[in-house]
Amino acid sequence: MTNGMGEWDDEEDDTGTDAAEPAEVDVAEPELFYPNVAAFVTEKVATTYRRQINVQGGTTWCPQWWKHAEAISRLEALWRAWEFLRLDGTTGMSVWWRDHADHHMSVLLSADGPFKGCNPDDGHRTKLAPLPCEEPPAGLF
Repeated sequence: MTNGMGEWDDEEDDTGTDAAEPAEVDVAEPELFYPNVAAFVTEKVATTYRRQINVQGGTTWCPQWWKHAEAISRLEALWRAWEFLRLDGTTGMSVWWRDHADHHMSVLLSADGPFKGCNPDDGHRTKLAPLPCEEPPAGLF
């Protein structure tokens, strides 16, 4: 004798009285304030994070920051963190400054950072070579 159910308890029956499934909620991601990292650097970082550039050492900056892979990565991380944390109306900006901006900008602007040899007056200088690497032993990873 059958009860209208299939062989397994989890098969659908033919009665059309399926349990209501939760509706999928389409959560739209917040719109970006800055369309890309270049706009973020030009409109936010350069105007907000002001420092005296010391050409003889100390604080450095490259006006062509996009020619430095490390700078692109760090500034992109700063932008993404800012876009997320700006939505936190309580401590978002404090967290961004403390955990992101101050950390990454200290590295970028340092005398031994990725902009070493560059300066706003003379522009970009490629002086830093990639870190030396040797191929790891086969099977190590």
